Amino acid sequence: MVRKHVKRVMPATRIGRIVVGILLILGGFLGFLPVLGFWMAPLGLLVLSVDFPVVRRFRRKYEVKIGRWWDARKANYKKSKKHNGEDAPK
Repeated sequence: MVRKHVKRVMPATRIGRIVVGILLILGGFLGFLPVLGFWMAPLGLLVLSVDFPVVRRFRRKYEVKIGRWWDARKANYKKSKKHNGEDAPK
């Protein structure tokens, strides 16, 4: 489902993706301006990760870290919910 939307938004050519990624990163450095934001820098890295293996490795490494953190967070939430007795039938 996400892939359909990404293909619609991302440029089809490698040069186009590189230009968009670099522009997003540069816009992220100007995040103190009203329209631009610091969110643009990570988005630019995501766009560049399609074409550059170095950036792709960096993205995958942090995807795994964030995924493990998220799973641990969910497990702790379920454990605390069960411990507080909120799961018990009434």
